[in-house]
Amino acid sequence: MKFIILGCGSSMGVPRPDGFYGNCDPNNKKNHRTRCSALFQTSDENILIDTSPDLRQQLLRHKIKKINKVLYSHMHGDQTHGINDLRSFFINSRKPIDVYADKFTSNYLLNTFSYIFKSYTKEYPATLKLNKLKNDFFILNNKRKIQIKSVEVDHGKIKSNCFIMDKKLAYISDVSKIYKKDYKYFKNLKYLIIDCLWYNFHPSHFNLENSLSMIEEFKPKNAILTNLSPVLDYKVLKKLLPKNVIPAHDGLTIKL
Repeated sequence: MKFIILGCGSSMGVPRPDGFYGNCDPNNKKNHRTRCSALFQTSDENILIDTSPDLRQQLLRHKIKKINKVLYSHMHGDQTHGINDLRSFFINSRKPIDVYADKFTSNYLLNTFSYIFKSYTKEYPATLKLNKLKNDFFILNNKRKIQIKSVEVDHGKIKSNCFIMDKKLAYISDVSKIYKKDYKYFKNLKYLIIDCLWYNFHPSHFNLENSLSMIEEFKPKNAILTNLSPVLDYKVLKKLLPKNVIPAHDGLTIKL
């Protein structure tokens, strides 16, 4: 099994569309960040987390030929607006792809991208099937059931969902608060991938202090910081981190 960080950048990426790199050295490829998406690969299935606006180039870069399921963390545009890029996978399989989202995200997707979920003409059939995001569901890896648990967290004024793969890896891309009742799910994992927007306070995201505090609380073997803004240069940030913590970069791949 593999977990691929397809993109680790904040809502406008690095550089931003206006070419702004902020504090990031443009000569370091690890500072070139597309918006957040991730892929969980087993022997049988490719599970995509979020459809960032940069999804097309992410999938091409990693030569992804199939998508079996899509999990949505939340409704924001930097997590959803690449949804139309899933159409090519429907064309290949001729079967609507199952996507899973909470109530608020589902309503947003149906209102914003209704043409994707409804067949208006024979030429343009529905390409995706919308499903309720469950707390637990299972996929296959070499005929063994693999659990994916979703856990709801705060992301400013809305809710977001993070995902725990096979009790080994947690992916928390957008978060401002994790409820104490859920701490038990994040303890002693092999990998914790966690939101870290910048150094200062932000109402909708963890900053570096928050991220390191949660890492200290949960004590994973390894931690990776994602959703990185132009404020955070890769090399500068890496020097500030404990040995078992690194900044993410696009394409970072973890074998499970």
